[in-house]
Amino acid sequence: MAEHEKLTFDELIRHWAKEKPDQVALEQEGSALTFAELEDRSRKVVAMLRARGLEKGDRIAWLGKNARHYFELFYSAARLGIVMVPIGWRLAAPEIAYILGDTGAKLLFIDEGFGELADKACGQMDAAPPIVDTPTARAEIAAAQPGDFAAAGADDAVLQLYTSGTTGNPKGAVLTNANLFSLRLPAEEAAQPWSSWDEDEAILICMPCAHIGGTGLGIMAIAAGIRAIVQAEFTPDGVLDAFEQGITRLFIVPAALQMVVQHPRAKDTDMSAVKYVMYGAAPIPLDLLREAVQTIPGAGFLQCYGMTETTGTIAMLPPEDHALDGNQRMRSAGKAVPGAELKVVGEDGGELPCGEVGELICKSPSNMIGYWNLPDATRGALKDGWMHTGDAAYMDEDGYVYIQDRIKDMIISGGENVYPAQVESAIYGHPAVSEVAVIGVPDETWGEAVKACVVPKPGTTVDPDDIIAFTRERLAGFKVPKTVEVIDAMPRNPSGKILRRELRAPFWEGRDRQVN
Repeated sequence: MAEHEKLTFDELIRHWAKEKPDQVALEQEGSALTFAELEDRSRKVVAMLRARGLEKGDRIAWLGKNARHYFELFYSAARLGIVMVPIGWRLAAPEIAYILGDTGAKLLFIDEGFGELADKACGQMDAAPPIVDTPTARAEIAAAQPGDFAAAGADDAVLQLYTSGTTGNPKGAVLTNANLFSLRLPAEEAAQPWSSWDEDEAILICMPCAHIGGTGLGIMAIAAGIRAIVQAEFTPDGVLDAFEQGITRLFIVPAALQMVVQHPRAKDTDMSAVKYVMYGAAPIPLDLLREAVQTIPGAGFLQCYGMTETTGTIAMLPPEDHALDGNQRMRSAGKAVPGAELKVVGEDGGELPCGEVGELICKSPSNMIGYWNLPDATRGALKDGWMHTGDAAYMDEDGYVYIQDRIKDMIISGGENVYPAQVESAIYGHPAVSEVAVIGVPDETWGEAVKACVVPKPGTTVDPDDIIAFTRERLAGFKVPKTVEVIDAMPRNPSGKILRRELRAPFWEGRDRQVN
């Protein structure tokens, strides 16, 4: 069986341990693990998890930054069909407690420095999972006695990523082995240059592992049998260091890319090894593309469009469509990747002609199997095998997709998804607030910024700074409004629904897209 036909972590780990035992699989801060060592260590992790009483279908959670240890746990658990749930380390304790409770996680693995946050989150739960810190986990792994085990199959769930929910609580998108690995073969058959890998390649993981843009890069590395360099979090210096270590590919959001290419070190850093810069969450501004091409002249730029529910990229804008003088296609999200089918449909579900705006939907073997314990939400999102993205778009005659707006109210700020309902729910608790509506407004650095429009209760005065501080106690920092505007009344339709579009309109006037 060729490696591109392998659809499970177990098959891939065994394969690469045999084919390239001495090649580095995972590296962090100079500490490396070869594929042969990964196979041995993974078996010990499997034994440790089984000794803890875990079995196929159970959930384990990770709270921490990106770490080699996280990927060792994830890859190994996946061999058994134990589902990894990475939790965003920027989340507040109540948000973490919700995810832990929702998953029913049997263990919570924590990275160094997250003990206090984990204790705080677990203290808010009726039945909290045992907390296992990294030194304890490593000691148990070292002492474990590997043995035979029943490997998970292609259709077994292995990863559960939480996305912000339209109604306030996040939803767990459940992904199987096959979801993670099925699109490799059609990509290779299409013979696109970026779908093939050289032996000496290395990929940088610097986006958060609680996102498909972070964990997804680790999946890409194990699938291709190449070195993954793990960094705890994104910093411009870290990316520049990785360039000097010879990384050939990375995924980064435009705001972060700008920080890298404008860093004083950038002009003196050797970036000649970089083959592809993958970016997403927003189109690349023309000025930034010019600056990036000047700084990383050998790289091809790939815009990646997708979502957690589609296991990441379902449309891609290839390097040849990135023109330094700009072109129409740079405003698009690219075309469907091989193996994925995209179409734009109207409210009746019928496909719309080219140029007409409707909802973008996707059929792909990478579509999630569903939201964890949310059958109604799953039925609403997945219909006859098509994932409904919630993005309003049109398609041109050549199959390029142009995102216009969001049918859902989601805001994407610096690559992080924020749903207004969750922010509004937090702000509603403030004693001076009668009504609140949260919108996304243009932001030169982060693409969109969170803005709250607030109607005060009669006889009260709303202090914007106080609203921001109040929200920060309850939500992750990236969800907290950057600005608060006090208004007299909310614009509403005849049925009383708040018209967020009217609140947003003045800020987006004169722009081609209503989202970044």
